[in-house]
Amino acid sequence: MHSGGGKFVYIILIILFLIDLYAFRGLRHFLSPLPISVRTIVSVVYWLVPLFILIMTIIIGQNIGVLVSGKMYYRVFYTFMGVLVLFYVPKIIFSAFELGNDLVNLVIFTIRKLHLGGDILRFQSIRYVGAFLAILLFVFTFYGIIHGRYHYKVNRMVLNYRNLPENFDGFKIVHISDWHIGSYYNKPEKIMGAVGRINALNPDLILFTGDLVNNVATEVEEFLPALKQLHAKYGVYSVLGNHDYGEYVNWPSEEEKESNIKKLIDLQASAGFRLLLNESEEIEIDGQKISIIGVENWGLPPFPQYGNLSKALGDNVGNNFQVLMSHDPSHWDAEVKGKTNIGLTLSGHTHGMQFGFILRNLKWSPVKLKYPRWAGLYSNDSQKLYVNVGIGYIGFPGRVGIRPEIAVLELKRQL
Repeated sequence: MHSGGGKFVYIILIILFLIDLYAFRGLRHFLSPLPISVRTIVSVVYWLVPLFILIMTIIIGQNIGVLVSGKMYYRVFYTFMGVLVLFYVPKIIFSAFELGNDLVNLVIFTIRKLHLGGDILRFQSIRYVGAFLAILLFVFTFYGIIHGRYHYKVNRMVLNYRNLPENFDGFKIVHISDWHIGSYYNKPEKIMGAVGRINALNPDLILFTGDLVNNVATEVEEFLPALKQLHAKYGVYSVLGNHDYGEYVNWPSEEEKESNIKKLIDLQASAGFRLLLNESEEIEIDGQKISIIGVENWGLPPFPQYGNLSKALGDNVGNNFQVLMSHDPSHWDAEVKGKTNIGLTLSGHTHGMQFGFILRNLKWSPVKLKYPRWAGLYSNDSQKLYVNVGIGYIGFPGRVGIRPEIAVLELKRQL
């Protein structure tokens, strides 16, 4: 562990320990009516969690170079992150309400001391609200880890365009993104389940908008038989996302990093994906055409900008109706909206932070603080952007309120 990174980790551990102390102080209020044997058991279990976090932090820190690109890394890291989020997010919420409860009681104490009020009782209501919300969040998070990350949601949408060729009226695109397939090691049946759901939709075209892997190309190998079964009438097209370049691995040499990218390109070809690297292709139905454009990753810092939209458009697009695949939705605002004739842009990247909610007319996730366009459909005159919240997961091994998405986009000719 590097010294700068190590200091940061120690600071985080200290903060977590302080949260543990403060939350435990509030927990004792609820334990006080129980028998001492029950209080002891609950207390021991409570403090086993921070002990687990400390031990896992040491293990990961000392073995990060060995673990970072292997199956063991994902088992260890995802176990660590699952426990961390499952227990500490509710603790933070509970602690915040506990603090509010203490502040109110401080005001009451001050009033008593200054003889400004009568016999005022201690205030406890905020503490109970905090406990209820913490328990609720714990339950939702537990569900998100056990089931939510595999609970695929098919979102259907009809997109109307005046310039859509007549022969493409009703053309069905299945849009998927951010598979992060290394997260599914030893779970090929989960990938096969998603493939079955996608194929059952009978798509005309499957478009995948990047982040097939977490870190390295070899993650794909275990799942190649399942990916080969993806089928669409006019093919499966893909682009690269920020994770696909191996940027988050400390490669021994630039040559090995380049070799990894080439291997990923070859594996995508073996899976039957037509990977578009700043280029375009035409889909033709009875003499009428649309253009599928694919750019490499283009993101706002610190994410890489390998995308070259001008090169991708080339001389082949002409006046065709255009569909752009660009991993990061920031690209739409920066180079597409109001600056091109691209009718539909498909992106992913945000994951909806794997935490939030999407209702019919209401959606929220903390990720909106960085990405104003983070989920669903956005429009600017005749141009549209669809942001898929991803079919996979990374970092936190779950999805809370943001289900893995398979988007079905039906193109309709508007008269």
